[in-house]
Parts: sequence; structure tokens; C-alpha cells
Amino acid sequence: MVTQDSAETAASRQATVWNFPDSAICTAAFALADDVSPEFLHNHCVRGYLFGRELAAAQGLRGGVDYDEETVFLATILHDLGVTAYGRGDQRFEVDGADAAAHFLRERGFDEDRTAVVWQSIALHTSVGLGHRFGTEQAVCHGGIDMDVLGAQRELLPAGFADRVHAAWPRHNLGFAIAEAIGRDTQANPGKAPPFSFPAHVHEVVNKAASVGFAELVAGSGWGDSYSIESTA
Repeated sequence: MVTQDSAETAASRQATVWNFPDSAICTAAFALADDVSPEFLHNHCVRGYLFGRELAAAQGLRGGVDYDEETVFLATILHDLGVTAYGRGDQRFEVDGADAAAHFLRERGFDEDRTAVVWQSIALHTSVGLGHRFGTEQAVCHGGIDMDVLGAQRELLPAGFADRVHAAWPRHNLGFAIAEAIGRDTQANPGKAPPFSFPAHVHEVVNKAASVGFAELVAGSGWGDSYSIESTA
């Protein structure tokens, strides 16, 4: 059985090897994510941080100068708590995870403004074209997670870096494994897949669930709107 002390000792060792922020709150967050997540999910969160940090460096951003390294670490390490029993609720997994991370940080007296940045980074991490506009920390977090799932901007990584990261933190077919995990949750509770959201798309693909279209929602509004196109010519 892995105790909290042994988990935090392991986290401290990893902090040394990979130059993670080694504050008490970061060590505790790493230990929590490791404890409550399956390996494929925890490894994804770690890779998300490492890829995000390296991508930021390639774009000329310096940790501790241009962005808060500790806040980015916390956001990426905790960003998928909503896919675990620890953070799972009745909302879409991104929001469940953001709420769980914020609760974890507040219990430990973490700064409220930085907690808000962590919440935003997690809640918006699947929102392409939106999350990164909230601030530099949110952008670094989004970039690393996006790269790990979809390979976005991987060409900016130094030669051999991704191989070293994958050797230490194996993928375990992350892209499909996480889709299956999200799909299991949305199948059990379709309310976790609101229309037009990323979880709704996963629900449709994994569970072969019928998607709800915009026209259907409008037709069911009760306002009697009808579809028509008026020519402006």
C-alpha cells in the first residue's frame, strides 16, 4: 500500500530529476494526482506540464519571469481530476476537475487569485481558441495538454525531448484511453455531456450516442421559432 508520505517522497524525487517546482503544495498535488489517477492519466498530466514548459521556452517565455511556474504545474498536474473518482461529479469533467483542484488548493490555504487561474486553466483546457486567451499561465497549460493529446506544435520541441519524456512517462495509448474513461462517465450520466461540448462529442463517438443538434434544441424551446433564410440580394 502506498502511503501519503511515500507518495510525497516519490514526488520529491521526480521534482529533482525533472526540475519540477518543489514547493510543499506542488509536492502534495503531484502525490494526489498519482494516488487517485490510473497510470495513463497521471502520466498524461505530467507530460502535459513538461511539454507545456518546453513549448513555452521555444516561444521565448521564461518560467518565473513570463509566467508562474508553480501555478502552471498545479493546473496541468491536476487538470484531469474530473475523470477520477476523487473529482467526479455531475458536471462535464473539465468543470468537475477544476472544482476539485480549487477545493484541494483552498483547503491548503493557496492564494485565491492563483487558484482562480488554476480553475480557469482546467475548466477551459479542452476549449480550443478560448482557454489560451485568458492569460499566459492558461496558455502554457493549454499548449502542453494539447500537444500531448493531439501532437500540436510538437515540431517545436528539441530533438529527442519527446522520446525522453515518453520513456519516463509512457503513453499507454492515452488518446483512446482517456476517451474511453470519459465515455464511461457520460454513458452512466449523460448530463455530463452537455450539447456541443467536447464530452458530448466523446459520448457520441465512444458510446454511439445520438447527438443533439442546434435545430432540435431551438425547436424544443417553446418559442415557436422556425427556420427560414431571407435573401438580402
